[in-house]
Amino acid sequence: MEEIAKELVEQLNCETVFTIPVFGGIPVKESVVVSWIIMAVILLICFILSRNLKIEHISRRQAIAELVVTKLDSLVESMIGEEGRRYVPYLVTVLIYIGFSNISGLFGFKSPTKDLNVTVALSAMSIILIEFAGIYQHGFRKWLHKFTEPVWIVTPINILEVFTRPLSLCMRLFGNVIGAFVIMELLKMLVPVILPTVFSMYFDIFDGLLQAYVFVFLTSLYIKEAVE
Repeated sequence: MEEIAKELVEQLNCETVFTIPVFGGIPVKESVVVSWIIMAVILLICFILSRNLKIEHISRRQAIAELVVTKLDSLVESMIGEEGRRYVPYLVTVLIYIGFSNISGLFGFKSPTKDLNVTVALSAMSIILIEFAGIYQHGFRKWLHKFTEPVWIVTPINILEVFTRPLSLCMRLFGNVIGAFVIMELLKMLVPVILPTVFSMYFDIFDGLLQAYVFVFLTSLYIKEAVE
């Protein structure tokens, strides 16, 4: 059992791939490098699908690209509402990134979302966007006044909520990804090859994409609440 625990810890450690020789050395972790690879793959796919776009007599490639964009936009817009339409491109980008990150383990990479720093950064960006949406929609004074609603005595709780929301987003994504990873590693160590393969279809694909959806859904819900 100790060997299993040791191997799991080694798998979860985020190693330093190389160091940038400035300011005393900036370590670049494995999660950052994998994120760069994922972004490069996404950009390549976008480049291939968006070449030679036409208005009439479109190609099958363009039809696929339009279908994907339309479906993702409508999915996120249905969650965030018409007033939050301007934030849909960001949320779709986050959805795609987390989805690719969570299934990257199928291709031999260590998922960036296994690194707590990555999930903290994603949550911090989302909560900054949420508060910005509230200020942009209602103005700074009304945004401040919101913390005193419905009565002034709950102001500390409303302020605390600003910090608990990103923590909730971060730990939910990180915890579910780590939980699925631990279960898969235990199955690989304790049972034959066929059973982990079956469970991999759920934990690495379905659950990974589901966690991406949940993260974006909660962010959309908070933005919708901020702008209404």
